Amino acid sequence: MSSVEPEIHQAFAQRPVADLGGRRAYEQAWSQFAGEQTIEDFCRNWLAIQSHVIGGVSDGVVILMKPASGTFAPVAFLPESPPDRALLAAVTEQALREGRGVVAPRSAQDGAARYQLAYPVRLDGKVHGVVGFDIEGRPEARLQTAIRELQWGSGWLELLLRRQVDPRQAERQRLKLALDLLAALLEQVRFAESATAFSTELATRLGCDRVSLGIVEGGRIKVRAVSHSSQFEQRANLVRAVESAMEEAVDQEEAVVYPPVQEARAVVARTHEALLHESEAGSAATFPLLHGDKIVGALTLERAKGHRFDLPTLELCQAVAALAGPIVELKRGNEIGLLRHGGRSAQGLWQRLVGPAHPGLKLAMAGVAAAALFLAFAAGPYRVSANATIEGAVQRAVTAPINGYVKAAALRAGDTVKKDELIGRFDDRELRLQRVKLAAQREQYVRTYREAMARHERAQAEMVSAQIAQAEAELAMVDEQISRTLMVAPFDGVIVSGDLSQSLGSPVERGQVLFEIAPLHDYRVALQVDERDIAEMALGQSGELTVSSIPGQRFPFRVTKITPVNTAKEGRNFFRVEAALEGAPGPRLRPGMEGVGKVHVDERKLVWIWTHSFTDWVRLWLWSWTP
Repeated sequence: MSSVEPEIHQAFAQRPVADLGGRRAYEQAWSQFAGEQTIEDFCRNWLAIQSHVIGGVSDGVVILMKPASGTFAPVAFLPESPPDRALLAAVTEQALREGRGVVAPRSAQDGAARYQLAYPVRLDGKVHGVVGFDIEGRPEARLQTAIRELQWGSGWLELLLRRQVDPRQAERQRLKLALDLLAALLEQVRFAESATAFSTELATRLGCDRVSLGIVEGGRIKVRAVSHSSQFEQRANLVRAVESAMEEAVDQEEAVVYPPVQEARAVVARTHEALLHESEAGSAATFPLLHGDKIVGALTLERAKGHRFDLPTLELCQAVAALAGPIVELKRGNEIGLLRHGGRSAQGLWQRLVGPAHPGLKLAMAGVAAAALFLAFAAGPYRVSANATIEGAVQRAVTAPINGYVKAAALRAGDTVKKDELIGRFDDRELRLQRVKLAAQREQYVRTYREAMARHERAQAEMVSAQIAQAEAELAMVDEQISRTLMVAPFDGVIVSGDLSQSLGSPVERGQVLFEIAPLHDYRVALQVDERDIAEMALGQSGELTVSSIPGQRFPFRVTKITPVNTAKEGRNFFRVEAALEGAPGPRLRPGMEGVGKVHVDERKLVWIWTHSFTDWVRLWLWSWTP
């Protein structure tokens, strides 16, 4: 408002003022009108100025809407206490109700003709107030002039209302414009299309003849988009002039405006002057595009002759350039190749490493380098791991000697036994009955033999003698079977399998395995070695065993046998490798225990130990695909 006040004041000052007192009141109103003041003071001074502009005013009022309640109330009068304001109130109410200017003639007490004027004050299409004046009579032409003066003067009240309703409306409008411009940059998928749309939208919104967007490539600026043009010649003189202007701003790391505004900093603008000469434009401005601390491009705007850039427009462009820089870099980075992306990442990492900041990254990279050197030169024991099982060196089976029934089973798996200790017995009643029968038959044959010898019947005696021998043989066989009904331990050891305590009275068949016994202090280790590691095995290699039940104790062993037959298990192939325990196994170790055994092969590099499984798999996979 302050930029146009002198011109308005000069125009109003040329109008005649009735007397010296009116002149002084007029000057005082203008002096107060130009300074900081309340709404009431603003409207009161406006009434004083407007009454002098119209002339012949006897009464005036300003009525505005209260922001909180939405009702209308007078805020200023001229003069403060008129004799009668009822007629002026009726005219202002009509103007508020109809939303238009009202002119009402009336007659004064002395018979002279007078007019009452009322005009609504609008804001964004809605009535927010009304002004009214009671003026002296005048010809039609002068009355139209008074109405026009009132209409023009009400613009000051509209400006007051706009500031009162939302003092930051201009800032929001600029923010909305900036967001609309960025939306044009984000709307398209490909960078070339989005840059062209952004440049075109920026030129249209800000009234520019041309807007160019350039990208830093290899230390130079290359124009990648020009407003209102999807294709342009890279070698054209105008494009080269724009690139030179962009490089001038980038080199100075400062926005360059030519011709400069009065408040701007002094910068070099020779190439911008040359650009205006080449393009015949009136003004040019270039803004660097920043991504972090790095300049990734520039934005150049050109306007026609007679249209220079003002400060609000430059501030808006500066804000748009600050927001567009990261978006431009992101879109451009999404379209570069994989190798270039890797190179840029490596370059950025190197700059952070050699730069003054990022101590955490430097420390981490130093740790990684130290670990790599350690793995490259450090060596350690290479051992092959395999699942292991404890087995007895000798394992004896106790089988059923006859077809019979279990009578007693005092021991079962897990119990220790001594040599010839009774483990169980079979029911021998049928065998004993058979023995009694055979013994009686033998006695009968003996008596018959004696009778034949007494009668000197030699043939009969020889025949009966053979029958006696047969009966004695059958008795011996039955006695042997009776002796084998007792199941005894063949040696000192532990029962590793078999439990007949739940099968008393059950029939068993001859040859059926009932118990398995292993010696207590003579064990071997059975290792299931993966086929990928079997090539590393050799006889005589040493190792250590840890069983699940005793995880804190190690049992040394030595490889004694490598079986060249594999076993499939869980989709993988395993070879059986046997080893003998060295030293006393200890009282807690038992056959059947399972654990993990590790066979020491030799000393190798740690990096090879940790990666050889993967590298071997890769070699095999590549070999399978090689023609």
